Amino acid sequence: MVELAVLADDLTGGMIIASKLEADGVVCPLVTEAAYIAGLPASTKAIVLARKIRFAPAEQAREEARTAAAAFAARGARTLYYKYSAAFDSTDQGNIGPIAEALLAATGAERTLFAPAYIDLNLTVYKGHLFFGPILASDSPKRFDPVSPALSADLVARLRAQTGLKVGLLDHQQLGDDPAAINQRLRAQADTPFWIADSVDDRDVATLAAVSRTWPLVTGGDTLAPAILRDRLGDAPREAGSGRRLLPGTRGPEAVLAGSCGAATRRQLDAFEARHPLWRIDLARDGDTPGLVDAILAWAAERLPSGPVGVCTTSDPAGVAAAQAAFGREGASERADRLMASLAVGLRREGVRKLVIAGGETSGAILNALDVRELEVATYDDLYGGYCRSRGGVETTFVLKPGGMGQPDFFFTALDRMREAERALP
Repeated sequence: MVELAVLADDLTGGMIIASKLEADGVVCPLVTEAAYIAGLPASTKAIVLARKIRFAPAEQAREEARTAAAAFAARGARTLYYKYSAAFDSTDQGNIGPIAEALLAATGAERTLFAPAYIDLNLTVYKGHLFFGPILASDSPKRFDPVSPALSADLVARLRAQTGLKVGLLDHQQLGDDPAAINQRLRAQADTPFWIADSVDDRDVATLAAVSRTWPLVTGGDTLAPAILRDRLGDAPREAGSGRRLLPGTRGPEAVLAGSCGAATRRQLDAFEARHPLWRIDLARDGDTPGLVDAILAWAAERLPSGPVGVCTTSDPAGVAAAQAAFGREGASERADRLMASLAVGLRREGVRKLVIAGGETSGAILNALDVRELEVATYDDLYGGYCRSRGGVETTFVLKPGGMGQPDFFFTALDRMREAERALP
């Protein structure tokens, strides 16, 4: 039986969950198409399906959710876990609410939790409000996000804006009760199927895992899913092949592609540019420039023999505002992803076999363009779960990074890991 089947709403989020499960001793393949779920080994205990649905039209996202639920059900999945960003990335139109509604109906679940906490990084929920460390999300740099700004930290209110179903709060004080008593209280409120769950520490998360251990549907961020599987499997022995620090290496040139506009990514690009060539695309000025991709690829081809190159559409808040003024919020994002995807295809033609990609939406667009459908995932560590290798097709090693994560030297750390794996090749 598949104990835990994860639908992730972007690629980097799916990578984090898969790598955390690997770190706990469970081999967890990651696929990007529901059709590939049926062909995974019969011994598979955990699966991650990562789809680029975070900001898709709501009805498309619902249909993707129904397709995923059917594929997981065909494998006898015990629990379906819908994974979204710990920052609760969505707009008032969705898609966290619409996807959860579709999955609730598809699984026949009576209720589900919403627990976006990422305890490792001190992203917590208290009294239904999202905190980045000691700061409310709405007071953090996340309020400047170009696609889904955190204008409110109140997750109950934000979820209510996305759904017609009733939303309740399971708060920190209530989590001090016995899990059986919590479940009894939730069953008594049968008219409330959605519950935002406080999560301020690992003890809260362990309680939530115990509460939901037999539920057909749970939703949340990066911390709860591994806790559910630990609660289920206990001290079961590690699976052979899990928890690998190094994956089989690939030979070839290296490149960095960045679409995220997060402050962390901007610092990482500054550090990279101090040592390697970087082409910064000004999206507002050059987003519709004919021949731009060919010009960048010609520039890169001259430099790749000497070491890694980088290309980004990353900009500061003023640059983001200018791009959105030129193309609209969705139009700017779509242009950036399209450019990065086209560049990745061209770089592969130039022989690039090691790619570091910053941004969840960017990562999804690039892997779709490269026709990558299944990935081996390494253990969770200082690469935040993003170290992976494609299976089938043109074998390529990747490090995929959420935009807001990582130290300034992240790109160098990622490239060093892939080089270490290459040196281990026979």
